Amino acid sequence: MEIPSISGLYELVIAATAESESVLIQYWQQFGFTVGESGTLNAKGANQLYGINSGLRSLRLYNQVTDRSLLRLMIWEKAINEGLGLTPLKAVGSRWGTSLSLDVFNIANHAEDAIAAGLPVYYVPPQRNLINRSESFEPFIQANPCVHEMVLIQPLTRQVLFERHDYTIPNSGIVNQDSHFKGSEFVHVGLIVECEHEKLDFYDQVLGLHRAVNNCESKYDEASRRILELKGPENGEQMLNYYFTAPLPSTTEQPKIRSGNIEVFRFEGSLPNKLSYSRPGCLGVCLYTMKVRHIESYHQRVSSSEATEVTQVYENEFGEKSFSFVAPDGYFWTLLE
Repeated sequence: MEIPSISGLYELVIAATAESESVLIQYWQQFGFTVGESGTLNAKGANQLYGINSGLRSLRLYNQVTDRSLLRLMIWEKAINEGLGLTPLKAVGSRWGTSLSLDVFNIANHAEDAIAAGLPVYYVPPQRNLINRSESFEPFIQANPCVHEMVLIQPLTRQVLFERHDYTIPNSGIVNQDSHFKGSEFVHVGLIVECEHEKLDFYDQVLGLHRAVNNCESKYDEASRRILELKGPENGEQMLNYYFTAPLPSTTEQPKIRSGNIEVFRFEGSLPNKLSYSRPGCLGVCLYTMKVRHIESYHQRVSSSEATEVTQVYENEFGEKSFSFVAPDGYFWTLLE
């Protein structure tokens, strides 16, 4: 069986200050994450790999799954800016993690109480999306597959949370039942781009990800409009959807849906550009990483592509071979082995 050489999402990375570190750890523990290994880089090493002339200490957090969909906290001695902050999802440079919860309405209650207390929160209440419902659906008789999906943005965190009803996907959203909010790993992460369609070829043709959804016009149902604040095509706004997953092993078995995917929304129109607030050194959600085999081969492929700011291969704060680059769509990435 051929083993895929790239993981899909390995880590969602959040940068924080030393003062906010303990609060942030406590927050993610409520969603089921546990602190694992730690590591450091001096200013020279951080500048070589991430382009930031500052000392760095990082923590890696896990939630049930240990080979993908992890969370890394970067603690910089000197951050370069405040990051995305309370910017809504619909902005170029916007990043977020999407997770399953068995208790979305409890999270919503906390969000509403936080807003009432004057805390900085951007919040979209749970919206219901139907899943392949037939026109002949009979309430109380047939299964009613749907999700309730909500947005929760705080100065250092950007989350979409959803709860499934009447259906399950075993390898996509493995919930930590002992956590307060009964949360899972990141099922997928999101990107908002405003670039030519061809720029996104980089993700499958260079990195080798599998393109599961390609240039698909997204449906403008009420839930989608609320979550992403869509105006709709009648106002000249078009949104297209792409979905990238890790390549599957060469096998005759039925492929399994799993977490760690990358969802890209491409807008045709003018959006706020926040890319300079969405890269290492910025506070909050600032980076995604992917794990690869034969990193030198990947470095050669990326260096020969339209990617820019390609670093050499260095050891990261965990002692892993790594290199960074800016993809043709403008997003900063790090690959590690």
